[in-house]
Amino acid sequence: MSAETANIVGGVLILVDLAIRIAALIIIPRNRKPTAAMAWLLAIFLIPFVGILLFLLIGSYKLPKKRRERQHEIDRVIAERGDQLDLVTDRSQWPTWFASVVEQNRVLGALPAVGGNTAHLIGDYQASIDAMAADIDTAERFVHVEFYIVSLDTTTTGFFAAMERAVQRGVIVRVLLDHISTGRSATHEATYAELDRIGAKWSFMLPVQPMKGKFQRPDLRNHRKLVVVDGRVGYLGSQNLIDRSYNSKKNLARGLQWQELVARVTGPIVTGINAVFLSDWYAETDEVLLATENVPAEQVAFDTSPDALDCQVVPSGPAYDGENNLRQFLALVNSAQRQVIITSPYFVPDEAMVYAITSASFRGLDVQLFVSEIGDQGSVWHAQRSYYGALLRAGVRIWLYPGPYILHAKHLSIDDDVAVIGSSNMDIRSFALNFEVTMLVRGASFVAQMRDVEAGYRAIGRELTLEEWEREPASATFLDGIARLTSALQ
Repeated sequence: MSAETANIVGGVLILVDLAIRIAALIIIPRNRKPTAAMAWLLAIFLIPFVGILLFLLIGSYKLPKKRRERQHEIDRVIAERGDQLDLVTDRSQWPTWFASVVEQNRVLGALPAVGGNTAHLIGDYQASIDAMAADIDTAERFVHVEFYIVSLDTTTTGFFAAMERAVQRGVIVRVLLDHISTGRSATHEATYAELDRIGAKWSFMLPVQPMKGKFQRPDLRNHRKLVVVDGRVGYLGSQNLIDRSYNSKKNLARGLQWQELVARVTGPIVTGINAVFLSDWYAETDEVLLATENVPAEQVAFDTSPDALDCQVVPSGPAYDGENNLRQFLALVNSAQRQVIITSPYFVPDEAMVYAITSASFRGLDVQLFVSEIGDQGSVWHAQRSYYGALLRAGVRIWLYPGPYILHAKHLSIDDDVAVIGSSNMDIRSFALNFEVTMLVRGASFVAQMRDVEAGYRAIGRELTLEEWEREPASATFLDGIARLTSALQ
Protein backbone atom coordinates (compact mmCIF):
# COMPACT_ATOMS: atom_id res chain seq x y z
CA MET A 1 0.00 0.00 0.00
CA SER A 2 1.41 3.40 -0.98
CA ALA A 3 1.81 6.18 1.56
CA GLU A 4 -0.89 8.19 -0.23
CA THR A 5 -3.38 5.28 -0.06
CA ALA A 6 -2.52 4.69 3.58
CA ASN A 7 -3.20 8.36 4.33
CA ILE A 8 -6.56 8.17 2.56
CA VAL A 9 -7.55 4.99 4.42
CA GLY A 10 -6.43 6.50 7.70
CA GLY A 11 -8.42 9.66 7.00
CA VAL A 12 -11.54 7.67 6.16
CA LEU A 13 -11.21 5.65 9.37
CA ILE A 14 -10.86 8.84 11.40
CA LEU A 15 -13.97 10.30 9.75
CA VAL A 16 -15.94 7.09 10.33
CA ASP A 17 -14.85 7.05 13.97
CA LEU A 18 -15.87 10.69 14.37
CA ALA A 19 -19.22 10.02 12.68
CA ILE A 20 -19.86 7.10 15.03
CA ARG A 21 -19.14 9.26 18.08
CA ILE A 22 -21.38 12.10 16.90
CA ALA A 23 -24.20 9.70 16.00
CA ALA A 24 -23.84 8.02 19.39
CA LEU A 25 -24.19 11.36 21.18
CA ILE A 26 -27.39 12.05 19.24
CA ILE A 27 -29.02 8.62 19.30
CA ILE A 28 -28.06 6.91 22.56
CA PRO A 29 -29.27 9.44 25.19
CA ARG A 30 -32.72 9.58 23.57
CA ASN A 31 -35.36 7.95 25.85
CA ARG A 32 -32.66 6.21 27.89
CA LYS A 33 -31.66 6.54 31.54
CA PRO A 34 -28.56 8.72 32.00
CA THR A 35 -26.62 5.89 33.66
CA ALA A 36 -27.35 3.51 30.77
CA ALA A 37 -26.60 6.19 28.19
CA MET A 38 -23.26 7.02 29.83
CA ALA A 39 -22.29 3.34 29.95
CA TRP A 40 -23.04 2.90 26.25
CA LEU A 41 -21.23 6.11 25.31
CA LEU A 42 -18.21 5.04 27.34
CA ALA A 43 -18.13 1.68 25.54
CA ILE A 44 -18.45 3.26 22.11
CA PHE A 45 -15.88 5.99 22.77
CA LEU A 46 -13.30 3.57 24.19
CA ILE A 47 -13.84 0.74 21.70
CA PRO A 48 -15.79 2.35 18.83
CA PHE A 49 -16.24 -0.54 16.40
CA VAL A 50 -16.85 -3.22 19.05
CA GLY A 51 -19.04 -0.85 21.03
CA ILE A 52 -21.26 -0.02 18.07
CA LEU A 53 -21.64 -3.69 17.15
CA LEU A 54 -22.72 -4.47 20.72
CA PHE A 55 -25.16 -1.57 20.65
CA LEU A 56 -26.69 -2.74 17.39
CA LEU A 57 -27.09 -6.24 18.86
CA ILE A 58 -28.37 -5.49 22.36
CA GLY A 59 -28.93 -1.73 22.44
CA SER A 60 -32.72 -1.89 22.12
CA TYR A 61 -34.39 -2.92 25.39
CA LYS A 62 -37.87 -3.08 23.86
CA LEU A 63 -39.52 -6.05 22.20
CA PRO A 64 -40.75 -5.83 18.59
CA LYS A 65 -43.83 -3.67 18.10
CA LYS A 66 -46.11 -6.65 17.38
CA ARG A 67 -45.18 -8.32 20.66
CA ARG A 68 -45.82 -5.12 22.64
CA GLU A 69 -49.18 -4.65 20.92
CA ARG A 70 -50.22 -8.16 21.97
CA GLN A 71 -49.40 -7.33 25.58
CA HIS A 72 -51.43 -4.13 25.40
CA GLU A 73 -54.32 -6.00 23.80
CA ILE A 74 -54.59 -8.64 26.50
CA ASP A 75 -54.02 -6.05 29.23
CA ARG A 76 -57.06 -4.14 27.95
CA VAL A 77 -59.20 -7.28 28.21
CA ILE A 78 -57.91 -8.07 31.71
CA ALA A 79 -58.41 -4.46 32.85
CA GLU A 80 -61.99 -4.38 31.55
CA ARG A 81 -62.82 -7.48 33.57
CA GLY A 82 -60.90 -6.28 36.60
CA ASP A 83 -62.65 -2.90 36.66
CA GLN A 84 -65.90 -4.72 37.42
CA LEU A 85 -64.32 -6.76 40.21
CA ASP A 86 -64.08 -5.75 43.88
CA LEU A 87 -63.23 -8.70 46.09
CA VAL A 88 -61.39 -6.81 48.83
CA THR A 89 -63.63 -7.05 51.87
CA ASP A 90 -62.22 -4.43 54.24
CA ARG A 91 -59.94 -1.68 52.98
CA SER A 92 -60.11 0.00 56.38
CA GLN A 93 -57.46 -2.47 57.56
CA TRP A 94 -54.97 -1.29 54.93
CA PRO A 95 -52.12 1.07 55.84
CA THR A 96 -53.05 4.58 54.77
CA TRP A 97 -50.57 4.52 51.89
CA PHE A 98 -51.33 1.04 50.60
CA ALA A 99 -54.28 1.91 48.34
CA SER A 100 -52.14 4.22 46.21
CA VAL A 101 -49.57 1.45 45.61
CA VAL A 102 -52.35 -0.95 44.62
CA GLU A 103 -53.74 1.62 42.19
CA GLN A 104 -50.33 2.19 40.62
CA ASN A 105 -49.89 -1.55 40.13
CA ARG A 106 -53.36 -1.84 38.56
CA VAL A 107 -52.72 1.03 36.14
CA LEU A 108 -49.35 -0.40 35.06
CA GLY A 109 -50.08 -4.15 35.16
CA ALA A 110 -53.88 -4.25 34.64
CA LEU A 111 -54.59 -6.68 37.50
CA PRO A 112 -56.63 -5.63 40.57
CA ALA A 113 -56.09 -6.51 44.21
CA VAL A 114 -58.37 -9.25 45.55
CA GLY A 115 -59.08 -10.56 49.04
CA GLY A 116 -59.92 -13.94 50.52
CA ASN A 117 -56.58 -15.62 49.78
CA THR A 118 -54.21 -17.96 51.59
CA ALA A 119 -50.47 -18.29 51.04
CA HIS A 120 -47.96 -20.74 52.45
CA LEU A 121 -44.20 -20.26 52.05
CA ILE A 122 -42.02 -23.24 51.11
CA GLY A 123 -38.26 -22.88 51.54
CA ASP A 124 -37.28 -26.51 51.07
CA TYR A 125 -36.13 -27.03 47.48
CA GLN A 126 -37.41 -30.57 46.91
CA ALA A 127 -40.53 -30.01 49.01
CA SER A 128 -41.75 -27.19 46.78
CA ILE A 129 -41.42 -29.32 43.64
CA ASP A 130 -43.13 -32.23 45.38
CA ALA A 131 -45.97 -29.96 46.53
CA MET A 132 -46.52 -28.77 42.96
CA ALA A 133 -46.57 -32.38 41.75
CA ALA A 134 -49.10 -33.31 44.44
CA ASP A 135 -51.42 -30.51 43.35
CA ILE A 136 -51.02 -31.50 39.70
CA ASP A 137 -52.24 -34.95 40.73
CA THR A 138 -55.56 -33.32 41.77
CA ALA A 139 -56.04 -31.50 38.44
CA GLU A 140 -59.34 -32.05 36.62
CA ARG A 141 -59.31 -29.39 33.88
CA PHE A 142 -55.91 -27.88 33.17
CA VAL A 143 -52.35 -27.48 34.41
CA HIS A 144 -50.34 -24.40 33.44
CA VAL A 145 -46.57 -24.47 33.96
CA GLU A 146 -44.21 -21.58 33.20
CA PHE A 147 -40.53 -21.51 34.13
CA TYR A 148 -37.39 -19.69 33.06
CA ILE A 149 -35.62 -23.06 33.12
CA VAL A 150 -37.28 -26.49 32.77
CA SER A 151 -35.11 -29.59 33.09
CA LEU A 152 -35.82 -33.29 33.31
CA ASP A 153 -33.48 -34.63 36.02
CA THR A 154 -33.56 -36.63 39.24
CA THR A 155 -35.00 -33.67 41.18
CA THR A 156 -37.88 -33.00 38.77
CA THR A 157 -38.79 -36.56 37.74
CA GLY A 158 -41.80 -36.60 40.06
CA PHE A 159 -43.10 -33.34 38.59
CA PHE A 160 -42.88 -34.72 35.03
CA ALA A 161 -44.58 -37.95 36.19
CA ALA A 162 -47.44 -35.94 37.68
CA MET A 163 -47.88 -34.05 34.40
CA GLU A 164 -47.97 -37.37 32.54
CA ARG A 165 -50.63 -38.77 34.88
CA ALA A 166 -52.67 -35.60 34.38
CA VAL A 167 -52.54 -35.97 30.59
CA GLN A 168 -53.60 -39.61 30.91
CA ARG A 169 -56.66 -38.45 32.92
CA GLY A 170 -57.64 -36.11 30.07
CA VAL A 171 -56.29 -32.94 31.71
CA ILE A 172 -54.70 -30.41 29.34
CA VAL A 173 -51.12 -29.66 30.41
CA ARG A 174 -49.51 -26.56 28.95
CA VAL A 175 -45.85 -25.70 29.50
CA LEU A 176 -43.94 -22.51 28.68
CA LEU A 177 -40.14 -22.43 28.99
CA ASP A 178 -37.59 -19.79 28.12
CA HIS A 179 -35.84 -20.70 24.88
CA ILE A 180 -32.32 -19.51 25.65
CA SER A 181 -32.07 -20.38 29.33
CA THR A 182 -33.64 -23.83 29.09
CA GLY A 183 -31.61 -24.48 25.95
CA ARG A 184 -28.42 -23.93 27.92
CA SER A 185 -29.31 -26.62 30.49
CA ALA A 186 -27.48 -29.94 30.27
CA THR A 187 -30.64 -32.01 29.71
CA HIS A 188 -32.58 -29.74 27.36
CA GLU A 189 -32.93 -32.25 24.50
CA ALA A 190 -34.19 -34.95 26.88
CA THR A 191 -36.55 -32.40 28.41
CA TYR A 192 -38.15 -31.51 25.07
CA ALA A 193 -38.45 -35.19 24.17
CA GLU A 194 -40.13 -35.98 27.49
CA LEU A 195 -42.66 -33.17 27.10
CA ASP A 196 -43.53 -34.56 23.67
CA ARG A 197 -43.73 -38.12 24.98
CA ILE A 198 -46.11 -37.37 27.85
CA GLY A 199 -48.40 -35.36 25.56
CA ALA A 200 -47.96 -31.89 27.07
CA LYS A 201 -48.62 -28.84 24.93
CA TRP A 202 -45.51 -26.72 25.17
CA SER A 203 -43.83 -23.71 23.63
CA PHE A 204 -40.66 -21.71 23.89
CA MET A 205 -40.84 -18.22 25.34
CA LEU A 206 -39.06 -15.45 23.41
CA PRO A 207 -37.43 -17.85 20.94
CA VAL A 208 -34.36 -16.63 19.10
CA GLN A 209 -34.97 -18.28 15.72
CA PRO A 210 -34.12 -15.78 12.95
CA MET A 211 -34.72 -18.34 10.20
CA LYS A 212 -38.30 -18.67 11.44
CA GLY A 213 -38.82 -14.93 11.72
CA LYS A 214 -38.60 -15.01 15.51
CA PHE A 215 -35.99 -12.65 16.82
CA GLN A 216 -35.53 -9.86 19.34
CA ARG A 217 -32.63 -8.69 21.46
CA PRO A 218 -31.25 -12.08 22.59
CA ASP A 219 -30.92 -11.20 26.27
CA LEU A 220 -34.54 -10.10 26.67
CA ARG A 221 -35.78 -13.14 28.55
CA ASN A 222 -38.90 -14.44 30.28
CA HIS A 223 -37.76 -15.02 33.86
CA ARG A 224 -41.15 -15.92 35.36
CA LYS A 225 -41.78 -19.03 37.47
CA LEU A 226 -45.36 -20.11 38.11
CA VAL A 227 -47.74 -23.06 38.19
CA VAL A 228 -51.56 -23.00 38.11
CA VAL A 229 -53.82 -26.00 38.68
CA ASP A 230 -57.48 -25.68 37.59
CA GLY A 231 -57.44 -21.97 38.47
CA ARG A 232 -57.78 -22.80 42.18
CA VAL A 233 -54.16 -23.42 43.30
CA GLY A 234 -51.12 -21.45 42.22
CA TYR A 235 -47.40 -21.23 42.88
CA LEU A 236 -44.93 -18.44 42.27
CA GLY A 237 -41.51 -17.48 43.56
CA SER A 238 -37.83 -17.75 42.74
CA GLN A 239 -37.40 -21.44 41.97
CA ASN A 240 -36.84 -22.94 38.53
CA LEU A 241 -37.83 -26.48 37.56
CA ILE A 242 -34.33 -27.99 37.73
CA ASP A 243 -31.94 -29.65 40.15
CA ARG A 244 -30.61 -27.52 42.98
CA SER A 245 -27.16 -27.47 41.38
CA TYR A 246 -28.58 -26.49 37.99
CA ASN A 247 -26.73 -29.55 36.62
CA SER A 248 -23.81 -27.31 35.75
CA LYS A 249 -20.27 -28.72 35.78
CA LYS A 250 -18.99 -25.43 37.18
CA ASN A 251 -21.57 -25.45 39.98
CA LEU A 252 -20.96 -29.11 40.76
CA ALA A 253 -17.21 -28.51 40.96
CA ARG A 254 -17.78 -25.71 43.48
CA GLY A 255 -20.51 -27.64 45.31
CA LEU A 256 -23.01 -24.82 44.78
CA GLN A 257 -26.62 -25.32 45.90
CA TRP A 258 -29.49 -22.88 45.31
CA GLN A 259 -31.71 -21.76 48.21
CA GLU A 260 -35.20 -20.69 47.09
CA LEU A 261 -38.57 -19.48 48.38
CA VAL A 262 -41.90 -20.35 46.79
CA ALA A 263 -45.45 -19.39 47.77
CA ARG A 264 -48.37 -21.82 47.39
CA VAL A 265 -51.53 -19.74 47.10
CA THR A 266 -55.27 -20.36 46.94
CA GLY A 267 -58.17 -17.99 46.48
CA PRO A 268 -59.17 -15.37 43.88
CA ILE A 269 -55.54 -14.31 43.39
CA VAL A 270 -54.90 -17.54 41.45
CA THR A 271 -56.94 -15.98 38.64
CA GLY A 272 -54.33 -13.23 38.41
CA ILE A 273 -51.46 -15.71 38.26
CA ASN A 274 -53.31 -17.64 35.58
CA ALA A 275 -53.89 -14.41 33.63
CA VAL A 276 -50.13 -13.92 33.41
CA PHE A 277 -49.72 -17.43 32.00
CA LEU A 278 -52.59 -16.93 29.52
CA SER A 279 -51.07 -13.67 28.27
CA ASP A 280 -47.69 -15.35 27.74
CA TRP A 281 -49.32 -18.33 26.04
CA TYR A 282 -51.14 -16.01 23.66
CA ALA A 283 -47.96 -14.04 22.95
CA GLU A 284 -46.05 -17.19 22.01
CA THR A 285 -48.70 -19.38 20.34
CA ASP A 286 -51.43 -17.00 19.03
CA GLU A 287 -53.94 -19.12 20.97
CA VAL A 288 -56.46 -17.11 23.03
CA LEU A 289 -57.60 -19.03 26.12
CA LEU A 290 -59.29 -16.33 28.19
CA ALA A 291 -62.74 -17.58 27.24
CA THR A 292 -62.07 -21.23 28.07
CA GLU A 293 -59.20 -21.57 30.55
CA ASN A 294 -59.79 -18.50 32.69
CA VAL A 295 -61.51 -19.19 36.00
CA PRO A 296 -63.17 -15.90 37.11
CA ALA A 297 -61.93 -14.71 40.49
CA GLU A 298 -65.46 -14.51 41.86
CA GLN A 299 -65.87 -18.24 41.24
CA VAL A 300 -62.79 -19.25 43.26
CA ALA A 301 -63.11 -20.32 46.89
CA PHE A 302 -62.93 -17.24 49.15
CA ASP A 303 -61.22 -17.51 52.54
CA THR A 304 -63.26 -15.71 55.20
CA SER A 305 -60.94 -16.33 58.13
CA PRO A 306 -59.24 -13.45 60.02
CA ASP A 307 -55.93 -14.45 58.41
CA ALA A 308 -57.21 -14.10 54.83
CA LEU A 309 -54.85 -12.11 52.64
CA ASP A 310 -55.33 -9.27 50.17
CA CYS A 311 -53.09 -9.93 47.16
CA GLN A 312 -52.24 -8.40 43.79
CA VAL A 313 -50.27 -9.95 40.93
CA VAL A 314 -47.87 -7.52 39.25
CA PRO A 315 -46.43 -8.56 35.86
CA SER A 316 -43.54 -6.60 34.40
CA GLY A 317 -41.14 -6.73 31.49
CA PRO A 318 -39.98 -5.18 28.22
CA ALA A 319 -43.47 -5.42 26.68
CA TYR A 320 -44.68 -2.81 29.19
CA ASP A 321 -44.13 0.92 28.85
CA GLY A 322 -43.06 1.35 32.49
CA GLU A 323 -40.78 -0.60 34.79
CA ASN A 324 -43.68 -1.99 36.81
CA ASN A 325 -41.67 -3.89 39.41
CA LEU A 326 -39.18 -1.07 39.99
CA ARG A 327 -42.02 1.40 40.55
CA GLN A 328 -43.67 -1.02 42.97
CA PHE A 329 -40.46 -1.50 44.97
CA LEU A 330 -39.83 2.25 45.08
CA ALA A 331 -43.37 2.98 46.26
CA LEU A 332 -43.17 0.36 49.00
CA VAL A 333 -39.75 1.35 50.34
CA ASN A 334 -40.66 5.05 50.28
CA SER A 335 -43.93 4.29 52.11
CA ALA A 336 -42.45 2.11 54.86
CA GLN A 337 -42.79 3.43 58.39
CA ARG A 338 -40.80 1.02 60.56
CA GLN A 339 -38.93 -1.69 58.68
CA VAL A 340 -37.68 -2.68 55.21
CA ILE A 341 -36.15 -6.13 54.66
CA ILE A 342 -34.90 -7.03 51.17
CA THR A 343 -33.75 -10.43 49.91
CA SER A 344 -32.20 -10.44 46.44
CA PRO A 345 -29.53 -12.73 44.98
CA TYR A 346 -28.55 -10.16 42.38
CA PHE A 347 -28.67 -6.74 44.00
CA VAL A 348 -27.71 -4.14 41.38
CA PRO A 349 -30.25 -1.35 41.86
CA ASP A 350 -30.54 1.86 39.91
CA GLU A 351 -29.89 5.24 41.48
CA ALA A 352 -33.52 5.82 42.50
CA MET A 353 -33.64 2.49 44.35
CA VAL A 354 -30.37 3.20 46.17
CA TYR A 355 -31.72 6.56 47.30
CA ALA A 356 -35.00 5.02 48.45
CA ILE A 357 -33.21 2.35 50.51
CA THR A 358 -30.64 4.67 52.09
CA SER A 359 -33.29 7.34 52.72
CA ALA A 360 -35.39 4.78 54.60
CA SER A 361 -32.40 4.13 56.83
CA PHE A 362 -31.78 7.86 57.31
CA ARG A 363 -35.44 8.20 58.37
CA GLY A 364 -34.68 5.85 61.25
CA LEU A 365 -36.19 2.68 59.81
CA ASP A 366 -34.71 -0.77 60.38
CA VAL A 367 -33.38 -1.57 56.88
CA GLN A 368 -31.80 -4.96 56.20
CA LEU A 369 -30.48 -6.66 53.06
CA PHE A 370 -29.92 -10.40 52.62
CA VAL A 371 -27.49 -11.48 49.89
CA SER A 372 -25.18 -14.41 49.20
CA GLU A 373 -21.65 -14.36 50.57
CA ILE A 374 -20.38 -15.90 47.34
CA GLY A 375 -21.55 -15.40 43.76
CA ASP A 376 -22.32 -17.64 40.82
CA GLN A 377 -21.94 -14.82 38.26
CA GLY A 378 -18.68 -12.93 38.69
CA SER A 379 -19.61 -9.62 37.05
CA VAL A 380 -22.96 -9.39 38.86
CA TRP A 381 -21.40 -10.33 42.19
CA HIS A 382 -18.77 -7.62 41.85
CA ALA A 383 -21.36 -5.03 40.73
CA GLN A 384 -23.47 -5.93 43.76
CA ARG A 385 -20.52 -5.47 46.12
CA SER A 386 -19.98 -1.96 44.77
CA TYR A 387 -23.07 -0.81 46.68
CA TYR A 388 -22.12 -2.25 50.07
CA GLY A 389 -20.08 0.73 51.27
CA ALA A 390 -22.80 3.32 50.63
CA LEU A 391 -25.45 1.09 52.19
CA LEU A 392 -23.41 0.34 55.32
CA ARG A 393 -22.51 4.00 55.81
CA ALA A 394 -26.23 4.83 55.61
CA GLY A 395 -26.94 2.34 58.40
CA VAL A 396 -28.32 -0.52 56.30
CA ARG A 397 -27.56 -3.92 57.85
CA ILE A 398 -26.23 -6.46 55.34
CA TRP A 399 -26.47 -10.18 56.02
CA LEU A 400 -24.36 -12.68 54.05
CA TYR A 401 -25.84 -16.12 53.37
CA PRO A 402 -22.94 -18.62 53.47
CA GLY A 403 -21.55 -20.77 50.68
CA PRO A 404 -21.78 -23.22 49.15
CA TYR A 405 -25.37 -21.97 49.01
CA ILE A 406 -26.59 -19.29 46.61
CA LEU A 407 -29.47 -17.42 48.24
CA HIS A 408 -31.70 -17.16 45.16
CA ALA A 409 -34.93 -16.20 46.97
CA LYS A 410 -36.50 -12.87 45.98
CA HIS A 411 -38.75 -11.12 48.47
CA LEU A 412 -39.36 -7.85 50.29
CA SER A 413 -41.20 -7.17 53.55
CA ILE A 414 -42.45 -3.80 54.73
CA ASP A 415 -43.40 -3.06 58.35
CA ASP A 416 -45.57 -5.81 59.86
CA ASP A 417 -48.16 -6.54 57.20
CA VAL A 418 -46.97 -5.92 53.62
CA ALA A 419 -44.69 -8.11 51.51
CA VAL A 420 -43.73 -8.98 47.94
CA ILE A 421 -42.57 -12.35 46.61
CA GLY A 422 -41.87 -13.45 43.07
CA SER A 423 -39.26 -13.84 40.35
CA SER A 424 -37.86 -10.30 40.28
CA ASN A 425 -34.38 -9.52 41.51
CA MET A 426 -33.53 -6.05 42.77
CA ASP A 427 -31.42 -5.33 39.72
CA ILE A 428 -31.46 -3.43 36.46
CA ARG A 429 -31.97 -6.60 34.39
CA SER A 430 -35.13 -7.52 36.28
CA PHE A 431 -36.39 -3.94 36.14
CA ALA A 432 -36.08 -3.52 32.36
CA LEU A 433 -34.93 -6.58 30.43
CA ASN A 434 -36.70 -9.61 31.92
CA PHE A 435 -40.34 -10.57 32.06
CA GLU A 436 -41.06 -10.99 35.78
CA VAL A 437 -44.04 -11.62 38.03
CA THR A 438 -44.42 -10.64 41.67
CA MET A 439 -47.25 -10.87 44.17
CA LEU A 440 -47.99 -8.02 46.56
CA VAL A 441 -49.49 -9.29 49.82
CA ARG A 442 -51.15 -7.47 52.70
CA GLY A 443 -51.61 -9.56 55.81
CA ALA A 444 -49.76 -9.91 59.09
CA SER A 445 -49.95 -13.72 59.01
CA PHE A 446 -48.02 -13.84 55.73
CA VAL A 447 -45.40 -11.36 56.89
CA ALA A 448 -44.98 -13.44 60.06
CA GLN A 449 -44.07 -16.40 57.83
CA MET A 450 -41.58 -14.22 56.00
CA ARG A 451 -40.11 -13.05 59.30
CA ASP A 452 -39.47 -16.70 60.20
CA VAL A 453 -37.69 -17.19 56.87
CA GLU A 454 -35.58 -14.08 57.45
CA ALA A 455 -34.71 -15.26 60.96
CA GLY A 456 -33.46 -18.50 59.41
CA TYR A 457 -31.22 -16.51 57.07
CA ARG A 458 -29.72 -14.65 60.04
CA ALA A 459 -29.19 -17.85 61.99
CA ILE A 460 -27.17 -19.48 59.23
CA GLY A 461 -25.48 -16.34 57.90
CA ARG A 462 -23.38 -13.52 59.28
CA GLU A 463 -23.55 -9.75 59.31
CA LEU A 464 -21.16 -7.69 57.20
CA THR A 465 -19.97 -4.67 59.19
CA LEU A 466 -18.66 -1.35 57.93
CA GLU A 467 -15.37 -1.96 59.72
CA GLU A 468 -14.91 -5.26 57.88
CA TRP A 469 -15.88 -3.73 54.55
CA GLU A 470 -13.40 -0.89 54.89
CA ARG A 471 -10.62 -3.48 55.14
CA GLU A 472 -11.42 -4.76 51.65
CA PRO A 473 -8.34 -4.58 49.36
CA ALA A 474 -8.30 -1.93 46.66
CA SER A 475 -7.93 -4.60 43.98
CA ALA A 476 -11.31 -6.08 44.90
CA THR A 477 -13.14 -2.77 45.05
CA PHE A 478 -11.58 -1.77 41.72
CA LEU A 479 -13.22 -4.79 40.08
CA ASP A 480 -16.48 -3.92 41.85
CA GLY A 481 -16.45 -0.46 40.32
CA ILE A 482 -15.74 -1.70 36.81
CA ALA A 483 -18.54 -4.25 37.08
CA ARG A 484 -20.90 -1.54 38.28
CA LEU A 485 -20.19 0.55 35.19
CA THR A 486 -20.90 -2.32 32.80
CA SER A 487 -24.07 -3.30 34.70
CA ALA A 488 -25.75 -0.13 33.43
CA LEU A 489 -25.65 -1.33 29.81
CA GLN A 490 -29.31 -1.91 28.88
